[in-house]
Amino acid sequence: MITQIKGKLVEKNPTQVVVDCNGIGYEINISLYTFSSLSSDENIKLFTHLQVREDAHILYGFFSVLERAVFRLLISVSGIGTSTARTMLSSLTPVEIQQAIGTEDVATIQGVKGIGLKTAQRVIIELKDKIKSLQGADEIPVFKSNTIKEETLSALEVLGYSRKASEKVVDKLIQGAPDSSVEELIKSALNKL
Repeated sequence: MITQIKGKLVEKNPTQVVVDCNGIGYEINISLYTFSSLSSDENIKLFTHLQVREDAHILYGFFSVLERAVFRLLISVSGIGTSTARTMLSSLTPVEIQQAIGTEDVATIQGVKGIGLKTAQRVIIELKDKIKSLQGADEIPVFKSNTIKEETLSALEVLGYSRKASEKVVDKLIQGAPDSSVEELIKSALNKL
């Protein structure tokens, strides 16, 4: 199985990219999330999933390990194929899908084009326990100094929030905006706790 491709970006459009890897051009299907996350640098690295069918070998590319893990969980659900999973990842970020399944938010999942009520409920029932194990699947960027995270957590503890719950929220905020100040992190965390 091909699990990642690193090479020169030859073509880029919202549904697929072509990556030249040692003279071979790989056509890789991507989501809008991956498309918007990719920079216009020549050299890129994508985590991939190879789908082998009777009539084709199709390569799907993902910007992060978490996105690929969510994709693989989604296609394990009966009634969700690769195109539906890719549509979900184009409509919602991997973290939003994770949160929607974890909090049993049927409306958010049903808001994706092509997902009905029964399919949304099936996704939640089948993946609720599995999706929780993905929290560590995506690496949190390492801070230049971990003191910003520690100061933020200490301040939230003083305000009466549990460290465990605060840490999850702060880690997600750091992932989204790694250059945030302590004050910005505290304000954002208070809105989410």
